[in-house]
Amino acid sequence: MTRTDRYAWLLPSAMADPPADAPPGRRPRRTVRDWVVDTTLFLLAVLFGMIAADATDQLNSDAVALADQVVGAAACCALWLRRRWPVGLAVALGLVSVVAPLAGGAFLVSLFSLAVRRPFREVAWVGALSLAGTTAQVFVRPDPSTGTVPGILIGFILVLLMTAWGMLVRSRRQLVEALRERARRAEAEAELRAEQAQRLAREAIAREMHDVLAHRLTLLSVHAGALEFRPDAPPEQVARAAGVIRDSAHEALQDLRQIIGVLRAPGEGAEGDRPQPTLATLDALVAESRAAGTKVVLDSTIDDPEAVPASTGRTVYRIAQEGLTNARKHAPGTEVTLTVRGRPGDGLTIDVHNPAPTGPVPHVPGSGQGLIGLTERATLAGGRLDHGPAPGGGFALHAWLPWPS
Repeated sequence: MTRTDRYAWLLPSAMADPPADAPPGRRPRRTVRDWVVDTTLFLLAVLFGMIAADATDQLNSDAVALADQVVGAAACCALWLRRRWPVGLAVALGLVSVVAPLAGGAFLVSLFSLAVRRPFREVAWVGALSLAGTTAQVFVRPDPSTGTVPGILIGFILVLLMTAWGMLVRSRRQLVEALRERARRAEAEAELRAEQAQRLAREAIAREMHDVLAHRLTLLSVHAGALEFRPDAPPEQVARAAGVIRDSAHEALQDLRQIIGVLRAPGEGAEGDRPQPTLATLDALVAESRAAGTKVVLDSTIDDPEAVPASTGRTVYRIAQEGLTNARKHAPGTEVTLTVRGRPGDGLTIDVHNPAPTGPVPHVPGSGQGLIGLTERATLAGGRLDHGPAPGGGFALHAWLPWPS
């Protein structure tokens, strides 16, 4: 049985206060509202039986009247079982009410409860049986004060009225439960969307941290390694390497502070944030790499870098930065060629090529993660990125990004 049938329709209080999921096999506890509803229905069944008893006392003997009263009382008490066995109780009380009119009130209440809790198919055949029972009652226990046809019509009206009322209550409870389920589903979907947005934000921050810090930390690693393996270097080279290490560490801290600022609340740390790099700052990136000892040849045909959209320019900058970083890590000492071509309407192409290293190169941890992030970044920007060994040797990186006209 579904959760709706088992819990939300079991007690009337479920409409006002939806119950929590109860453990399997345990029924929800009755509330004050449940006791009031059950007691009211019980008293209505008793009242109906008393009215029927007054009408039949003058027509029956004392023994028959006593038997009717006992059967009617038992039928009213049986109403407390109508939620556990709604179909069986309605059928039994329908048959009893044919020979004992005092059980008619309990029968109508059980028919109402059946229409509330069971599907229309079961209610239909029990209702048809009830109509037949009310017809038979007019002939088995006739009432001289009421004719045969009026008695049958009254029975039909009462049965149809209680059945329709129960089905109306069932429909309303179905609607309320459907709205509650929709609200629960909407809340779950909202939480899922929030979690997904947080995950995407964390991935974006991690990707940005890799793109930004990998370049700076590579400079630190290269120059620190040079100082380690050449302790007898001239003081000028040592001073220059130390300056590059200091500047790279300072820039790395600034970039890290800028990225961590994204995690702060709105308004915190907004002042002092450094501008995002674009295509206009590509020359500064190349100059920084040259100052660190990397041979870089820049070939760009973009006359006005400011005309390139800011988001596209940032992507170009990150691709060039990652290409220079990879060349410095995996092919130190080689000459890197950075080519940028494009115009509005045709898009932008970025090519980074470096020849194969002349000697052995130590393994660098985390290799390949930056290229994966760049591929995702280019795809999100509407472009594409390819990388791999170059035909003439070395390594090549090619990217295309859209540049609207």
